[in-house]
Amino acid sequence: MPRGDLFPDIAPYETGLLPLSGGHVMYWEQVGNPRGQPVLFLHGGPGAGAGAVHRRFFDPAHWRVVIFDQRGSGRSRPLGELAHNTTPHLVEDIETLRRFLGIEEWLLFGGSWGSTLALAYAQAHPERTQGCVLRGVFLGRRQEVEWFLCGMRRVFPDAWAQFAEHLPPDERHDLLGGYLRRLTDPDPQVHFPAARAWSQYEGLCSTLMPSPETVASFAQDRSALGLARIEAHYFAHDLFLPPEGLLGRMQRIAHLPAEIVQGRYDMVCPAESAFELAASWPRARLTVVPDAGHSALEPGVRLALVAAVERFRRRP
Repeated sequence: MPRGDLFPDIAPYETGLLPLSGGHVMYWEQVGNPRGQPVLFLHGGPGAGAGAVHRRFFDPAHWRVVIFDQRGSGRSRPLGELAHNTTPHLVEDIETLRRFLGIEEWLLFGGSWGSTLALAYAQAHPERTQGCVLRGVFLGRRQEVEWFLCGMRRVFPDAWAQFAEHLPPDERHDLLGGYLRRLTDPDPQVHFPAARAWSQYEGLCSTLMPSPETVASFAQDRSALGLARIEAHYFAHDLFLPPEGLLGRMQRIAHLPAEIVQGRYDMVCPAESAFELAASWPRARLTVVPDAGHSALEPGVRLALVAAVERFRRRP
């Protein structure tokens, strides 16, 4: 897939491993201009991890880009660990990283679950947040989880059938419970196939047009395990969000500017949530990409995200 509308490939100028609470260790990296305007990239999932392509949404001459893998994800350790792994833990991890790097405040950039975590962090620490660039909005509500588990069959019945048929017929009434039992089974012969089935389902539903490249990236064993196990864990606990939900706390960040980019045909995180978020955020600008699904790497979404970040450049 040509990605000439992103900035060129770039290597980090600094990487590290940061000890966290509960025995977790965070992988982090910095890219771009060490004296630039700070921006924090928050990956999706939960559990997906970050990749090299995510560095390319930001002009390296201007931005000091901070990227990290959340607890249990990607290059952080231990992979797929669920103990001491909740949204409040992740919010505190971001603060730990911010203090460690000596950053006063930063722009938040997150898509899908990354948008959820960005909102949770911004609401907890508005004084540290310059604004938000969000994509494929997920508010962590029960109806959004149920849409992922069952509702997407209305559009992707074939993908959903593969997903459901990984479980025996007598367990298909509770897909989340059946998958969570397998994903947390210590036997790799049990948890890896379940992780592949879960992750392939998400990959198949993530783009407007079929993308074998996307599905293949979701299906790799190590990335699939972190994604599927941690997603199921978070889904089973209502994403560890407060009872009033993220929309119930919007007054805390009403003063902050935001850019929201949403694919019109996003089936993983349908556009309804982005519209509800924009309606509750006075300083939010909503861009609907008319020919895109969920993936950040679809052409129209890439263009809209780069443009949104550029609008956040600090004025002299």
